[in-house]
Amino acid sequence: MSGSNQQQLVSLDDFEQYAMANLDRNALDYYRSGSQDMITLHDNQRAFDRIVVRPRVLRDVSSIDTTTTIQGSHISSPICIAPTAMQRMAHTEGECATARAAHRKNTCMVLSSWSTTSIEDTAASTKELGENGPPKWMQLYIYKDRVATRRLIERAQDSGYTAIAVTVDTPYLGRRLPDIRNRFSLPPHLTLANFADLEKVQVGRAEADGLATNASGLAAYVASQIDPTLSWKHIAWVKSVARIPVLVKGILTAEDALLAVQAGVDGIIVSNHGGRQMDTASATIDALEEVCKAVDGRVEVFLDGGVRRGTDVLKALALGAKAVFLGRPVLWALNYNGEDGVVEMLDIINEELRMAMALAGCVKVSDITRDYVRVPGQPRL
Repeated sequence: MSGSNQQQLVSLDDFEQYAMANLDRNALDYYRSGSQDMITLHDNQRAFDRIVVRPRVLRDVSSIDTTTTIQGSHISSPICIAPTAMQRMAHTEGECATARAAHRKNTCMVLSSWSTTSIEDTAASTKELGENGPPKWMQLYIYKDRVATRRLIERAQDSGYTAIAVTVDTPYLGRRLPDIRNRFSLPPHLTLANFADLEKVQVGRAEADGLATNASGLAAYVASQIDPTLSWKHIAWVKSVARIPVLVKGILTAEDALLAVQAGVDGIIVSNHGGRQMDTASATIDALEEVCKAVDGRVEVFLDGGVRRGTDVLKALALGAKAVFLGRPVLWALNYNGEDGVVEMLDIINEELRMAMALAGCVKVSDITRDYVRVPGQPRL
């Protein structure tokens, strides 16, 4: 679909409203659902509203610089693109459109293992835009089949991806009620492109492993393929295979952050899987400072979940995040107008960030420090 003839969209919420009215129900419910009662999903956004900005005034903010670095790569803004699965359900060009939009905006994209476009084709889609583009990372699930897992890492490295982000919060798929009700499956014309055609059948098959009466096809697929014995020794194994930095995605506590540092990871993504795994878990912005304090600058810390405004980005950076990653807004923008829709969405939130920085009295990203926010329970100065 194209939003080219629609009313002008002026916020990320506008893209969501467009998608609510236009996306196929199977895809819409898969993208928007959280686990169980979706308490964590909703709190991811609400938690940002509980944080107060403490702006400083009478500073020269005539020139705002949003550039930063992540894992040694320069990007135009600390607003990046999180891994979201099966993007071709939102738009026919799916992951390729997202990759080109990220390239055009000089920001990082993380490709999902469960993409509907292959690792190689996604990487190749930006070649015409120039060889020296922004970093691409690869999100990784650790499969029971270690050969398949190793091959994903090797293919990502060979295709120019510059980091591996291992998802660590999904030994089993969270209980997502809309997907169960809909018996979610991939549309017949799509596959998980990083695997054989067998996966196309498995992701639509809810009869696997005794889950037939109370699961989606995707839950059955995860139960049959993803390794529930996942532990820190598996992170060591990924590091032994990978020639590029390894991050862990799905950390919410100081204890696990310390274990991640001890395991030698190169970065941590504070994430609750968009509220799709453990319901009533902490909102990511509420967990961020705890993780950052535990890490104490030894590795870079990132955040995804609930970011919808430039002020949200400012708050996350003030609490210690190096950058934030957008998930669902990318899907809504894809549905609105493909590559151009994602560019438009990124333009809007980046302009909001520049405005938030200016009104807070911050000229560059490194100016955004803890002093600029007050969290619930923090006494006034």
